[in-house]
Amino acid sequence: MASMENNTEVNEFRLLGLTDTPELQVPLFITFTLIYVITLIGNLGMITLILLDSHLHNPMYFFLSNLSLVDCVCSSAVTPKVMAGFLTGDKVISYGGCAAQMFFFVAFASVDCFLLAVMAYDRHAAVCKPLHYTTTMTTSVCTRMAIGCYVWGFVESSLHTGFTFCLSFCHSSVVHHFFCDIPPILALSCSDIYINEIVLFTLAAFNVFFALLVILTSYLFIFIAILRMCSAEGRKKAFSTCASHLTAVTIFYGTVIFMYLQPSSSHSMDNDQMASVFYTIIVPMLNPIVYSLRNKEVNNAFRKAVEKIKILFST
Repeated sequence: MASMENNTEVNEFRLLGLTDTPELQVPLFITFTLIYVITLIGNLGMITLILLDSHLHNPMYFFLSNLSLVDCVCSSAVTPKVMAGFLTGDKVISYGGCAAQMFFFVAFASVDCFLLAVMAYDRHAAVCKPLHYTTTMTTSVCTRMAIGCYVWGFVESSLHTGFTFCLSFCHSSVVHHFFCDIPPILALSCSDIYINEIVLFTLAAFNVFFALLVILTSYLFIFIAILRMCSAEGRKKAFSTCASHLTAVTIFYGTVIFMYLQPSSSHSMDNDQMASVFYTIIVPMLNPIVYSLRNKEVNNAFRKAVEKIKILFST
């Protein structure tokens, strides 16, 4: 059983990072910096558009703005430290810094997981019960759903971080990863981590399967409703409102399942790192692109914003 007293002799960790090859450090720093800048611009831009354009003041975009906020925080919890490691070669992170990084990343990744489920329910209400949509997805209902996602994310993260940093670390301080994620930190402990693995697997499985159950059930009813539509134009419109969300769900849950829902004996650090790069750094950049690429409302709001900026600077 994991010790409930922190007998650690480690006061800092050294992250191995993605590579130690000197000639790759600068190109990777430039690449990750560009990705991070695009992530911040895309997600903060999406939030700004939603706040400023009254046409986007509806439940779908309320949840999308929360998803953008979550993506910003998830990326910011990990990417700046990775960039600093490439630039300076300093891959040391303090014990408290490691705990904080784990807490914020796990919290907002969990929020992300449930926000995607809530957004699926929202699409179900919009497609299957359009006449009751405004009375079903009221402002208070949407607010309570969003708050519930945040509360659960922070509760779960507190459990994971508390259980992990109650362990003793006396063998090594070298983390075979590029950030303080749960599995590589557990691998360093000289305590019995059986309880920790059970907690990790149980909560991760609950998150994934409960959220996926909501998503799959919602889309089952959505597809049935779409097939019953007589108008081809109506079916096309219904599919287009769900395509972006389905893409985001596939990308996010595919990597999360690969990373967390396997026994520790099956973990390959190299494969885990590639999956982690995808969902911690790439996915937050892709989400605003996915949601805006074929979204006429977002594109119209963006064009209006650009026109207003042009007018402002031309006067």
